[in-house]
Amino acid sequence: MWFRNLTLFRFSKSSAKTLKNLETRLDKHRLRPCGPIELATQGFISPYGREEDALLHATGRWSLLTAAREDKLLPNTVVSEELRARLQKISEKEGRPVGSKERKRLKDEVMTDLLPRAFARLSKRNAYLDPEQGWLIIDTASRKAAEACVSSLRDALGTFPATPMAAEESPKALMTDWLTRGKLPGGLALGDECELRDSAEAGATVRCRNQDLETDEIREHLKSGKQVAQLGLVFDDRLSFTLDDELVVRKLRFLDLVQNELGDVDRESAAAELDACFALMTLELERLFQRLEEWFGLPRPQDRA
Repeated sequence: MWFRNLTLFRFSKSSAKTLKNLETRLDKHRLRPCGPIELATQGFISPYGREEDALLHATGRWSLLTAAREDKLLPNTVVSEELRARLQKISEKEGRPVGSKERKRLKDEVMTDLLPRAFARLSKRNAYLDPEQGWLIIDTASRKAAEACVSSLRDALGTFPATPMAAEESPKALMTDWLTRGKLPGGLALGDECELRDSAEAGATVRCRNQDLETDEIREHLKSGKQVAQLGLVFDDRLSFTLDDELVVRKLRFLDLVQNELGDVDRESAAAELDACFALMTLELERLFQRLEEWFGLPRPQDRA
């Protein structure tokens, strides 16, 4: 259950109070199967699997949850083919054209007839909460998917003003300086990939993978005015990831030093493995978030007076 990407939100101390009785509130928004003529439903499922009851997994102050969505798979080509067949039948039997209103009604009928027979697809998104420090961490690099997860939480809680981080230091400028000078904060080392963009609108973009980032080639791009949009980094030889200019963590990997600490966890027990991985992951990421706060200035939202 290791998270692979991290989109980070923060919330205030008063907002943390709304998380009391969270599992009870989530239960009222448990994911249900799509009805016969529904295109989609959304809600929460257990981190242990859809068939399990518990909607939260708690370790210390951290709570893991899973936002999910069920979608009916009804390709447009299938709908269009069935609609075409019905239009052709009317044309052959009645010898008349079909107007736009009737065509829309026929399409609605097609959807109603086909939806009960459509397959359903489950998609899910893991996230966890740290009420003490005011973090909501979602396992995605997509802002749209992250916002959908936050929206589901707001629906369950009534209100939950978690906001994307507002860095006091420009991530783009700071990471460009790191790469230009070759001097990074303690515990941080360059990885082997980056994305550089020209600051001009519609400017050039350079993407490097499996590359030494301290070469003259990279320096020339920086001298020409390009800035870092994504930068591969290694933190304390324990985590590797790519950080972008919106502080989204991508391609997160927990390296051997971390994996070896799992020890003799019972990997045949899904619950035991999840518990061990989640406990270790949250502790590792807590250290990373503390440093992100130091480097970029990420103040916790303040409660209004």
